Amino acid sequence: MAMKNEEQERSLFGISLTDRPRWKQFLICSSGFFFGYLVNGICEEYVYNRLQFSYGWYFTFVQSFVYVFLIYLQGFTPKQMVNPWKTYVKLSAVLMGSHGLTKGSLAFLNYPAQIMFKSTKVLPVMVMGAFIPGLRRKYPAHEYASALLLVAGLIIFTLADAKTSPNFSIIGVLMISGALIMDAFLGNLQEAIFTLSPETTQMEMLFCSSVVGLPFLIPPMVLTGELFKAWSSCSQVYN
Repeated sequence: MAMKNEEQERSLFGISLTDRPRWKQFLICSSGFFFGYLVNGICEEYVYNRLQFSYGWYFTFVQSFVYVFLIYLQGFTPKQMVNPWKTYVKLSAVLMGSHGLTKGSLAFLNYPAQIMFKSTKVLPVMVMGAFIPGLRRKYPAHEYASALLLVAGLIIFTLADAKTSPNFSIIGVLMISGALIMDAFLGNLQEAIFTLSPETTQMEMLFCSSVVGLPFLIPPMVLTGELFKAWSSCSQVYN
């Protein structure tokens, strides 16, 4: 979304937001985020549950190519990078793992349950923040208590949904739990990069983590057979 320099220049779909008041920038960007997140969720559940295309790793692989292509159209090139490629290796590994498990879990969980699980990532992120080099962040006790209450609410929701939902499996719970563990590292690694290298842009972060992360998706796609099954499924649609 943003290209930032010392003056915090911001643009959205090629339209500059820099000259607008900050409250308008926030309103436009946050509204766009929620709208995009809503559309993305509807499309994901449709693809997984209606079209029965339940290939999380392959889905993430294709989506990463789309990210790279769109960022390229925005004008970003590797020459604009301020960090070396190796900076993004750990970040890319957990990013692709989190996305693959999250998308794959939709084959076993309904979308509201998945979102409820993902909303609790604040607790593992807070805990892991104390151990990430460059952050070593600790939070007040009341913030940990708030996070625990959020998790308690999730447990109550999960127990109720497991009895009434036709699409709720322990496999999905395990997959989304694995994604949450990776999210604990993901958010803190991203923040550490921004903290240690303030000139890093959101565009660079997404571009580099997508490019570096693509090879990490090949082993799980091959081991699970998704690479061939998903390719065959796509071929049947267009034949």
